[in-house]
Amino acid sequence: MANPATIPMTSSQSTAGSGAQSQPPIATPAFRAFLSRLTSSIRQGLSQRRPWYELIDRSAMARPDNLTDAYSRIRKNLSYFKVNYITLLVVVLAFSLLSHPLSLLVLLGLLAAWVFLYLFRPSDQPLVLFGRTFSDRETLGALVVLTVFVVFLTSVGSLLISALLIGVAIVCLHGAFRVPEDLFLDDQEPANTGFLSFLGGAASSAAAAAAPAVASRV
Repeated sequence: MANPATIPMTSSQSTAGSGAQSQPPIATPAFRAFLSRLTSSIRQGLSQRRPWYELIDRSAMARPDNLTDAYSRIRKNLSYFKVNYITLLVVVLAFSLLSHPLSLLVLLGLLAAWVFLYLFRPSDQPLVLFGRTFSDRETLGALVVLTVFVVFLTSVGSLLISALLIGVAIVCLHGAFRVPEDLFLDDQEPANTGFLSFLGGAASSAAAAAAPAVASRV
């Protein structure tokens, strides 16, 4: 009895078959590019920080004459110490989260859900949970609802807002009492540089890295 005919499999077909199993999101080139761009942007921003001894120079502290003087000082100090101030905000936020481990775990879980379930999940791999397949639109909708619930309907949102308000109060208080006459902005840096320009650069780099992954799902 003749053996049944078989179709030979070439090496290219074998490679394609083995490549059908996509890498986990954390190992994808898009995720690595995202981390690389974000890290380089943060390092570049931190390299622009001013010496900390200038920030805490007690001899340069004086009470403002009026609200107008305080506002003028805050604007100048924000332009000069913007990276230092952002670092202070991050430290206050980190301290608040570390003092509330449950809120920190919730935020990390929410971030991981966005990264691994939507942003960097291979587009050819449908999301399957509890035996049900979810489309990209359904996954996005669920993540948005989950984010709104966590940020606005739990104690996590109030913790973040409280930490940011405390950080902003510290920054404004220092900016109002720090006499900026001895501070000189670089010639290439305009005096009215926005306070969040450093964060904007980091966010734009991160968005540029994540854009291909998001665009593939639209």
